[in-house]
Amino acid sequence: MISSLNGKLIYSCPDYIVIECGGVGFKCFITKSAAYKLPPVGQEIFVHTYLVVKEDAMDLYGFSTREELETFKLITSVNGVGAKIGMALLAQFTPESLLLYIAGEDAKMLTAASGVGLKLAQRIVLELKDKTGNISTANSLDISAVSTALDKQNTKEAVAALVSLGFSQSEASQAVSKLDKNLSAEELIKNALKQLSRQV
Repeated sequence: MISSLNGKLIYSCPDYIVIECGGVGFKCFITKSAAYKLPPVGQEIFVHTYLVVKEDAMDLYGFSTREELETFKLITSVNGVGAKIGMALLAQFTPESLLLYIAGEDAKMLTAASGVGLKLAQRIVLELKDKTGNISTANSLDISAVSTALDKQNTKEAVAALVSLGFSQSEASQAVSKLDKNLSAEELIKNALKQLSRQV
């Protein structure tokens, strides 16, 4: 397994780069955020990488941060989700926002990524909603809290009510996750609305 590359950038385009390491040029598909951070051709570069082995090819994918890499690995662990979909999701969302949408069971938001239909988005959410807290991000505690926000009936009712008022599933779940789970559904709704109104 090639877990990282550190060498000279000898070619770049929007979809992939070529890094020369020890006289060998490695073609590496990259995320949008990694592309933004590229140095000029001829300079040194470091990327985290993941090797995808298929029957007819071995493709290397590069990431600017370890959390991007870990999120990519998590997404592609879902049956039927390949590297192309994983890269499309990371092109559309930051790792943190992607994990929050999954934890908040907001499948509809995921369909904004190229090639992700609603059924696929729902499968991703179903398989990963309880695993998002395993990825370390700047706000990993928030992600863990959201993933447990729907555990109790009162929180489920509060989230459903907020969604009916026009908030997205992830917005409602995040707001409720920050409150005391022992509050009644009515109190959760009232306090969540205060939070959400301050964000507008």
